[in-house]
Amino acid sequence: MQLSWAVRTDPGLRRTSKQDSFCTRPDLGLFVVADGMGGHAAGEVASRVAVDTIETFITETAGADKNRTWPFPFEPAISLEANRLKAAFRLANRQIANAMADSADLRGMATTASAVLTGSHTACIAHVGDSRIYALSEGTLRQVTDDHSWVEEQVRAGTMTSTAARQHPWRNVVTRALSGGSDPEIDIVELEPRPRERLLLCSDGLSGIVPHDAIAEMLGAPGPLEAICDRLVAAANAGGGPDNITVLVIQVDAP
Repeated sequence: MQLSWAVRTDPGLRRTSKQDSFCTRPDLGLFVVADGMGGHAAGEVASRVAVDTIETFITETAGADKNRTWPFPFEPAISLEANRLKAAFRLANRQIANAMADSADLRGMATTASAVLTGSHTACIAHVGDSRIYALSEGTLRQVTDDHSWVEEQVRAGTMTSTAARQHPWRNVVTRALSGGSDPEIDIVELEPRPRERLLLCSDGLSGIVPHDAIAEMLGAPGPLEAICDRLVAAANAGGGPDNITVLVIQVDAP
């Protein structure tokens, strides 16, 4: 699969620290965005540990097959790429536990993580937390991942509107994350992207501020992907920029 990509990260207007991390490894077909949580520098550490662990495991398993020895039971119901990503996320969770065990200052840290691993014709998505992955195809934007957050659970239940969720005081309460506890449930989605389709990975510094329709318009605009990223970040900051903002746009190019 031939890809073009661009990424931008910005601290926003109200944060003095940056707790987002990302990875772009087109040679592996791997793209990751993580948004850390925790006091002082702990959130930054959590997101960086997660991204580094995921990248390392995907690197080490490049070219592997289902018959190799896996750190977790291989799941035949999902693809090899999905097993690789799911194992990488679970290892990241354990590495966060190890980091907290080594330093009292890091206890209580956690991170979201959303990743895409592309193959020759498919893309596997793994996700935990409230960062998001969107797909834009033929002018239609859809949210591929479900937020693991209290407010989005209310939206899905029909008891809260999307507009109210963006303004709710509990909008940052995450119900699932990589936090060093027991192995988390990892959402897996497998896609077959078409030429000219675009994927957007972003932290909630974008998705929690900029409405769906505005994201669709900017993501679908012609021009360089770098300019699209710049406009998305600018829109989040124009909305107040209360949090770090990371946007990663991937375009599937025609062969």
